[in-house]
Amino acid sequence: MKSAKLVIISLLLTAFLFSNIALGSPYTTAAKMAIQSKDYKKALELLKKEIANDPESNEGYYLMGFVYSKLNKYNEMLDAFNKSLAIDDEYEEEITAHKLNAWAVLFNKGVKYFQKGNTSSSQDSAKIFYNTSTESFKSAVNIEPDSISTHRNLAFVLLNAQRYDEAIEPLQMIINKSKSKDGYRFLGNIYYNKAKTLKSKFITTKIPEDSIAYMNMFDKAIEVLETGKKTYPSNSNILLALSNSYIGANRIDVAIKAFKEGVENQPDNKYYHYNYGVLLLGSKKYAEAIEQFKAAEKIDSNYENAIYNLGVVYVQWGDNILKSELDKEVHSDKYKLKYESALPYLEKVIQLNDQEAAIWETLGKVYTRLGKTSDAENAFNKSDSLR
Repeated sequence: MKSAKLVIISLLLTAFLFSNIALGSPYTTAAKMAIQSKDYKKALELLKKEIANDPESNEGYYLMGFVYSKLNKYNEMLDAFNKSLAIDDEYEEEITAHKLNAWAVLFNKGVKYFQKGNTSSSQDSAKIFYNTSTESFKSAVNIEPDSISTHRNLAFVLLNAQRYDEAIEPLQMIINKSKSKDGYRFLGNIYYNKAKTLKSKFITTKIPEDSIAYMNMFDKAIEVLETGKKTYPSNSNILLALSNSYIGANRIDVAIKAFKEGVENQPDNKYYHYNYGVLLLGSKKYAEAIEQFKAAEKIDSNYENAIYNLGVVYVQWGDNILKSELDKEVHSDKYKLKYESALPYLEKVIQLNDQEAAIWETLGKVYTRLGKTSDAENAFNKSDSLR
């Protein structure tokens, strides 16, 4: 329906353009005739002469903007329209309609090539499609800078094209304009991943400036995600990214306190229990982590992440006991009890999702520790087949 309206608007504007074809200066009259014949190159030459002859010709600039729109030169179109309006607002209504029409053309082109990029079987072709889509959305943003949907689509194209630095601006824009849930999530993840890269660099270089750089980037991630958490306190993606950022920045105590408060304030929120459990697991507080994962499972009996991590807690606890005993040259079956406790959770999660290699690998490790050789071999084979 919207496309049909824009076509009608375009036709009405063209009709208006030629309704007073003989009322302008010789140059604008001739330009209108050239436009009618779709000779846009000639029309542009005539309109440049019109402007040179009369720099205050608001009609000349208006027509020039129209011609540039037909030539797909949208920056030049905007410049000409703005100059026309700066002289006089006589054509304001028509210019607004032309801009809306041009925005719709560019937006639809951006969507079209975004979809082509997503479905392309060739990386080279996908890159070309994403580039075309990006340029279309960028031009659309210039025409309608307040359009949230345009900034949002531009951000997603850039994310899919792995042009993460360029995606920062449109993501920040949709956060500023609409407190976008996806904006917080993806912008936080960009800063988090940049921080991890910088941290790896510091581990190699040991240069103090590199340490400062990665910590600053973690701070950016945390700032974005904490704001997102306030707006969307139950969003699992934002909460997970925030807890990962706290861990990366070595702010474990802050993270534990924040998610503990979340659990206390929203005891029925499985995501708070889960993320709090992840943090406790990272601190090797196994019993407390189990308590949180079980609370999450109680809220949602098929919560795959909580069930899997219940198994992981027992596995890591068993590993820790085994290592301690080997270091002390002590032998017992205490570690096996932890592995046996892990087994039902890992087997349950496999029933929910049997397509994750990591789950099968963990299960194979447990079977090995418990002496179930045949089961271990099958689990490892399944894990290998999924990689």
